[in-house]
Amino acid sequence: MTLKIHIDGSAPPYEQVRMQISDQARSGVLPVGYRLPTVRGLAESLGLAANTVAKAYKALEADGVIETRGRNGTFVAAAGPAAQREAAAAAQAYAERARRLGLDEAGALAAVRDALRAAYAD
Repeated sequence: MTLKIHIDGSAPPYEQVRMQISDQARSGVLPVGYRLPTVRGLAESLGLAANTVAKAYKALEADGVIETRGRNGTFVAAAGPAAQREAAAAAQAYAERARRLGLDEAGALAAVRDALRAAYAD
């Protein structure tokens, strides 16, 4: 696993760790079942505070990208159906919220397109 942290203000370090691990897991660079370094070990190798890496791992676990197996460590999780279910639930919650806010379907879709462009911009 190779991670590069850029201290240039573009994104907080924990977000860079989260995005890079997520991208590598979803692309297959980090295969399902790959054991990730400990929080402390990764923090030391990247020159970051342990809390920064812990925050990234917590976000990754909430996203279903990784799973912690107690004292056995942290591993890349199987992302397929679980990720799709979570995305569908988030989409449903968004649709309901957009409707409550009074957006029509075109307005709600435009907001999603803008958010996706921003999230996937490289």
